[in-house]
Amino acid sequence: MRVARVELEAVIGLEVHAELETQSKMFCSCPVVDPTIAEPNSAVCPICAGMPGSLPVINQRAVEFALRVALALDCEISKTSIFARKNYFYPDLPKGYQISQYEQPLARGGHLPILMDSGESLVNIRRVHLEEDTGKLTHVRRKEEAYSLIDLNRAGIPLLEIVSEPELSLAEEVRAYATGLRSLLQYLGVNSGDMQKGAIRIEPNVSVRPIGEKEFGTRVEIKNLNSFRALERAVNYEIERQSKLLRQGKHVIQETVGWDENREITFTQRSKEQEQDYRYFPEPDLPPLVISSDWIEKVRASLGELPIEKFRRFQEQYGLNRYDAGVLIAEKSIAEYFEQTVKASSSLFAESVLSRGEIESHKLPGSAKRTNPKVIANWITGEIFALLKQTNTSIELARPTPYDLARLIQLVAQGVLNKNTAKGVLAEMFMTGKQADDIITERGLAQLSDVSAISQLVEQILIDNPEQVSEYLEGKETLFRWLFGEVMRAARGQANPQLVQAELERQLQTFKDSHEGY
Repeated sequence: MRVARVELEAVIGLEVHAELETQSKMFCSCPVVDPTIAEPNSAVCPICAGMPGSLPVINQRAVEFALRVALALDCEISKTSIFARKNYFYPDLPKGYQISQYEQPLARGGHLPILMDSGESLVNIRRVHLEEDTGKLTHVRRKEEAYSLIDLNRAGIPLLEIVSEPELSLAEEVRAYATGLRSLLQYLGVNSGDMQKGAIRIEPNVSVRPIGEKEFGTRVEIKNLNSFRALERAVNYEIERQSKLLRQGKHVIQETVGWDENREITFTQRSKEQEQDYRYFPEPDLPPLVISSDWIEKVRASLGELPIEKFRRFQEQYGLNRYDAGVLIAEKSIAEYFEQTVKASSSLFAESVLSRGEIESHKLPGSAKRTNPKVIANWITGEIFALLKQTNTSIELARPTPYDLARLIQLVAQGVLNKNTAKGVLAEMFMTGKQADDIITERGLAQLSDVSAISQLVEQILIDNPEQVSEYLEGKETLFRWLFGEVMRAARGQANPQLVQAELERQLQTFKDSHEGY
């Protein structure tokens, strides 16, 4: 007898830990230092080292940053929240407990809009709360010995934990949620978004159940994901692994797993703790955190334009499609670079019009055409992104400036450069910081747009290649591209391709009209 195949579905919720970019730690005055630069254990005091008798004090700036996020997520803010001790023993936790929030967190509810290919959707938020980070362990394994080193510079850094409702089912949704939340944190100015340095740590909880079941399956938490690519692949792998076990009649073990990037598999780290294992109780050394309505409204008024709002505005104001708008708004610095380039382009257009005294007549020559924002978006998401990736450079440090990029795009529109040459000019601008006009002058790259000169080039190519001209006139139309290439080669690639094409078509038609049977 054949056993019917059970259709399964994944249920996924996410816990996101985001380091808040304050100058000092959550409960002491120790500075927050860059872990890639600072000497290990150089930013440590008795409080974050867990020395007996030391007393914590709440960082007001961290609370303000947490409020920004909770309000941007449209959460319900608790006027009074309580810090608690989360007890567990691990070498990176010097006190033997972590100061966190449990029964009375900073905020509950809320939602995050996410962008999918099919459109916008909302992911509901369960809670948002403050806590402190742990230290960092470095495990050393050698042939003769194995040991671990601990750095407490990170211990006590303010952390914001954002917990979603378990309502996602696809890895693509998980990635969209994570990228959307990262963008929001960057826009609010509370987090760098640098996953490689651990500024955001995303931990999906994955379970699988038969479709139609209301009970959740056994959940597995995935740790140590430092990129969106790893996040999506790890979630897909875990869904497939659990589905395979259930179809074989086996049980899924509740555990915490890591992700092996090289082998692209999850591996067991430890059994998953239950909430009661942490023995939460109110932190006796900290008073309740009381937040006034005035403070909440003051923070709300300072939020500025959020990513989803910018996404919609970019489509409406600049006529961008969903894909381009989504790519450009993903990081605030990219969105600002785009808008500054559009603004610079408009200024260059106005200068071009003024210089010709054509405002009243409105007779704008080709050299004064306004650049379409879509063209600017294409240059940024294409050539600029490629150069950033090749050089591992952030947009904040990139050259050219928005004005210089706008000028280069204008030169292409004016026919001074063709696009291929302009790409080379852009690469040199990126590496040297020079302006496009200077590079064009130094290297003699100005595009040939003189109609008379182009006419002579075309005429010479047709004279030098009578056999190909004859075959073209007899019906072998593919030779047009070959003849076009010969003209461009003779012009060293610097002739205006539109003018070359038009002149080549004109002269070939003249041959045909005046030499019947040629």
